[in-house]
Amino acid sequence: MDFKYNTYTLKKLETLFQELDYSVLYEKGSFQSGYCIVQQRQVVVINKFFETEGRINTLLEILGVIEVDQSRLSESSQKLLKKVTQSLAENELEE
Repeated sequence: MDFKYNTYTLKKLETLFQELDYSVLYEKGSFQSGYCIVQQRQVVVINKFFETEGRINTLLEILGVIEVDQSRLSESSQKLLKKVTQSLAENELEE
């Protein structure tokens, strides 16, 4: 990935989800994948014991699963999403 795994990046991803009307919660749970998505309520629940890198990776994984309406995103979130999708595509080519 071309971006850093730090709290700033995590906040940017959380803002992106907020703009998509998703709530991101960090809770204790026994999720097999480390997260749970409640589609009807647009809630994402992530294992609260994950470190920053784990939280970022989980949010990136969820971005690949949910429907993203880019017209709802701010310019900075659109740039972040573009960076993420390009990076994910590059990683898939390498595998």
